[in-house]
Amino acid sequence: MCHVIVTCRSMLWTLLSIVVAFAELIAFMSADWLVGFPRTPDPIIGVHGTPEPYRPTLGIYMRCIKVTGYRRGVQCGPYAVEFGEIASGFWQATAIFLGTGILLLCAVAFISVFTMCFQSIMKKSIFNVCGLLQGIAGLFLILGLMLYPAGWGSDKVLSYCGPDASAYKVGQCSLGWAFYTAIGGTVLTFICAVFSAQAEIATSSDKVQEEIEEGKSLICLL
Repeated sequence: MCHVIVTCRSMLWTLLSIVVAFAELIAFMSADWLVGFPRTPDPIIGVHGTPEPYRPTLGIYMRCIKVTGYRRGVQCGPYAVEFGEIASGFWQATAIFLGTGILLLCAVAFISVFTMCFQSIMKKSIFNVCGLLQGIAGLFLILGLMLYPAGWGSDKVLSYCGPDASAYKVGQCSLGWAFYTAIGGTVLTFICAVFSAQAEIATSSDKVQEEIEEGKSLICLL
């Protein structure tokens, strides 16, 4: 018989797990990791006046630039169609580590939805298993974020950040929201890993066991 067990701690852990997975995924897919120095787009033939300067953005495999002509405006898309076209070997390693970590986080987020009904699998607590996976994912994310600045000396970054850019030196660029989101998500990943133990304790408490013995199939505890 499936016992649906909902507690504040287990629901909070589930929500945090989902938020962290989406935050890391959105950051990884974003082009706003580096914000380039201001530049002026090429003027449109036949139109008077100087175009307003803008700041292009560069992600791990995405970029946003301002174009002129028939399709004017800021356009975003991948600059690297294939894995080997990513700006540098360091960024390729970053993509692998971040991708692996995000894959684990997405798997945990998917599993966490079902922890209300299933609290164990093969006599192992799902919360503890998920917490372990989140800890491993956090380590992958840290490795990716540590390698990312090492790729700032690549030719692609130099074109966005100027000749002063080098490994761990951003030059004329500034860090975008995606980089900070990835860092914040990594911190929350470890918080989720620790908090999974509290979720497991909450769903296996004496109060829960008493209500199961009373024959209740839906157990909600604050």
